[in-house]
Amino acid sequence: MKRLHVHVGVDNLDASIAFYSTLFATEPTVTKADYAKWMLDDPRVNFAISTGNQAAKGVEHLGIQAEDPAELEAVYGQLEKAGRPILEEGETTCCYAKSEKSWISDPDGLVWETFLTHGEATDYGSGPSLADIATAAPSRRGPAGACCG
Repeated sequence: MKRLHVHVGVDNLDASIAFYSTLFATEPTVTKADYAKWMLDDPRVNFAISTGNQAAKGVEHLGIQAEDPAELEAVYGQLEKAGRPILEEGETTCCYAKSEKSWISDPDGLVWETFLTHGEATDYGSGPSLADIATAAPSRRGPAGACCG
């Protein structure tokens, strides 16, 4: 079953961790100096917050996290049907995780990622600029810039 992913840029990580831990009634599953993530089952969401890596405060991007390669392939098929430019990042390290992902934006520039996580990483990683994804031309492919930012 797929999992919704939401990434929010925040000013004060400690205050935001306290707020979201209270809201979700659980502590983050991952905590770093600039990042925290909750893998929630009710609702089924991968909710992340970070400082310093985002383009703006607030909702940074949304995503659909697949549970296995077949599910990821099905989600990729839906992206292709959307008729928007897709940035196929492939294997990457981002948000302290190793994953395979692709990116797309809606007609208003809201960025979505689709991904399958298959391991942890010790660094935040790198990837495409959200601004580049929001304005991607159909031929745009490959990573450029900071992960998720």
